[in-house]
Amino acid sequence: MQSSQRPTDDFFARTMRASDLDLVVKNEIVAYEHPWNKRIFVDCLRAGYQCWVLANRREIVAHGVMSVAIGECHLLTLCVNPDFQRRGYGRKLFNLLLDRAYKMEAEVCVLEVRHSNEGAIELYKSMGFSQIGERKNYYPSASNNAGREDALILSRSLPLP
Repeated sequence: MQSSQRPTDDFFARTMRASDLDLVVKNEIVAYEHPWNKRIFVDCLRAGYQCWVLANRREIVAHGVMSVAIGECHLLTLCVNPDFQRRGYGRKLFNLLLDRAYKMEAEVCVLEVRHSNEGAIELYKSMGFSQIGERKNYYPSASNNAGREDALILSRSLPLP
């Protein structure tokens, strides 16, 4: 049975471990044109960021990293393996991260998202995020002549309703 046909109710959220990083990076590579490397995740774990995965006994289907400090949280990455996208896994993991941030006294969440990432923008807006700014040439991109892509800056207050 292919992984995309497995039942969806056996995935659970747990903290990311160093032993997960090879699988996490594999998901990054299949999901993104410019994936994070293992070193970045090692640094995030060492820094004590909120690093979580959505997994079962066989695989990791999603991961997210969020920093939380002084009343604010910043979503650094939220990645769902393309075989599992549009099934609610990103929303489930992001809700968990936002709930944890709120419990750590974050009052607002901020994130950047590629201007071209329509699926992510749709998810964030459906969760009450609104655009508060833009960062020109923020992301590397081979898709345009300049080699850079703009980012939208989105924000929302916590907690979620």
